[in-house]
Amino acid sequence: MPVLGIGGLFFRSKNPDALSEWYRRHLGIGAGCVSVEGATPDEWAWQAQGGPVVFAPFAADTDYFPQDKPYMLNLRVRDLDGLTIALGDAGIEVVTNEEWNDPAIGRFARIHDPEGNPIELWEPTPL
Repeated sequence: MPVLGIGGLFFRSKNPDALSEWYRRHLGIGAGCVSVEGATPDEWAWQAQGGPVVFAPFAADTDYFPQDKPYMLNLRVRDLDGLTIALGDAGIEVVTNEEWNDPAIGRFARIHDPEGNPIELWEPTPL
């Protein structure tokens, strides 16, 4: 197959500049951000670390994320505990639930961006 991975995620926003800044400040993602050691920042892209990407349509009536949202962003993270502390310190509500965690898959937490879009934070189980 010629597809190598996800090249981008595009979604509507009431205030794209402010929302972009929120993602950069609190999660380190978006244009100009670098997650790969030694990578050079660029004005359009987030230089992200490679790894697993889950691509999974959900049933229209799922309760896994809010009914009024057509998607949920899942971000693969390291140091979930440290990130959730930093987010909480910044006044961002973090929700955890032991039932979401699976030793074979990893640990999870959820937040919402300022426009109410759900974000799942996933720390995969080390291989």
